[in-house]
Amino acid sequence: MRYAEVNIFGIYVSPFAPMMLLAWLLTTVLLRLGDRLGVTRQAWHPSLFNSAVYVIVLSAVVIVTGWL
Repeated sequence: MRYAEVNIFGIYVSPFAPMMLLAWLLTTVLLRLGDRLGVTRQAWHPSLFNSAVYVIVLSAVVIVTGWL
């Protein structure tokens, strides 16, 4: 499947930009849930852990939107 540009108020945006925004929102929710469960305390380097979670979620968003 080929992604087409997204028209936002007359401005054409790369389809990757909304995916990045969605992944950021989902990552924020997951990391807050992880904080409550104490997952981030188990991470060696929390910033690297957060970055890795973002990349994983972004990859999942791209794959799922490719299926749709």
